[in-house]
Amino acid sequence: MKKLFTIIFIIGITAVVLPQSFNGRFSSSLYSFQTYDSASASNNYLRSYQMLNLNINQGNVSLRSYMNLEGDLTGEKMVYDPMLRFYNLYLEVRDLFDMATIKLGRQPIFNSIAGGVYDGINIDLKKNAYKFSGYYGGDVPAYDKLQLTNKWDKDFILGGRFTTIALDNFQMSLSYVDKNFQPDPYWATRLDVNLNPIQVLISNKSLQYQFTSAEVNYSYKDKVNIFTTYNYDLNYDRTSKVEFDGGYNPYKDLRLSLYYNYRAPMISYNSIFSVFDYGNTQEVEVGADYTINKYFTATGRYGNVIYQDANSQRVTVGISSNYGSISYRKTFGYAGELDALSLYSAYTVLNGLLTPSVGVSFTQYKLESDGPLNHLTALIGGLNVRPWSLLSFDLQAQYMDNQIYKNNFSMFLKLNYWFNSNF
Repeated sequence: MKKLFTIIFIIGITAVVLPQSFNGRFSSSLYSFQTYDSASASNNYLRSYQMLNLNINQGNVSLRSYMNLEGDLTGEKMVYDPMLRFYNLYLEVRDLFDMATIKLGRQPIFNSIAGGVYDGINIDLKKNAYKFSGYYGGDVPAYDKLQLTNKWDKDFILGGRFTTIALDNFQMSLSYVDKNFQPDPYWATRLDVNLNPIQVLISNKSLQYQFTSAEVNYSYKDKVNIFTTYNYDLNYDRTSKVEFDGGYNPYKDLRLSLYYNYRAPMISYNSIFSVFDYGNTQEVEVGADYTINKYFTATGRYGNVIYQDANSQRVTVGISSNYGSISYRKTFGYAGELDALSLYSAYTVLNGLLTPSVGVSFTQYKLESDGPLNHLTALIGGLNVRPWSLLSFDLQAQYMDNQIYKNNFSMFLKLNYWFNSNF
């Protein structure tokens, strides 16, 4: 695998020396907040984040990168400060033989089992109405450091996906994923046979997820949209998830929705948690959206979650517009009791130069029906300034108050710059 990254470096240098174009985004952010170690001891932080998303292109070859440098400016450093995180760094070659795309390096992966990033290779083969994707690579180390795993037999992900749109209005796919990872060993205090505390090295075996999945999606004009997913756990020989998400527009201004989810706990193979008797959950939600006029849309949702021995319900109603939204949410049953009212507004003025925004929420909740009533207030205010299409500034203030965080205040400042150059 190290040879693969050597190839990335060589071709990447070639693309840098002889680029056809490069584009991306740079942002610089400051975030101030306060943490409490105890009721009387606190620390103030002012952290900086420098993010770069850079794409260097030459014909059908691109070197894509996404990285972030963060650290604290007040001296209250966190673990591994300053941290340079590499979220993406891969070479992409497109349209090989009019059917293949190859990605090599640290790249994202999107699926319902093991999303995230990995260090490896992805090959996409597409011909007419058929597409196949295959991938293999190693797990990314903690804090997204630019290092490769040294345990390729225990830290890797392998999988593939076949998709077809051969049938009108349908998209169907089958996929497989095998993800393995071994946590780092650590020392912990345990009791010996005489109940005396001793230090014990905890070294877990390699853990694994192994699933197959099937998806069938159907769309018919602007009337019907249906998305279904089925996941099967190969390690435990059981259904892991069944998901249905459907929408129907009987009239121009009315949309009806139905959501269903059956889910078993995702427990990795060789995990100690596999010995526990977990109950599966089912969730059903029905909803409707009605367009009152060109300014306002009303929404309503009712959901029911079924646990092994109990149920929990939720109700959400609201109105949204071009100027903002207001919503009310109520939860009751096994998951606790909650009432929440939220208001948010944002509007662009002066031809996009300024976009002020403000939001407030009031929440009261109980973790148990006979427990104490807790209150939470949250305020947010922001301003986006865009003097040019390539440059913008964001300023945001956040305030929260409850029995845990008393008068908690934080500030966020961000600069964004988009760039695109051709040679």
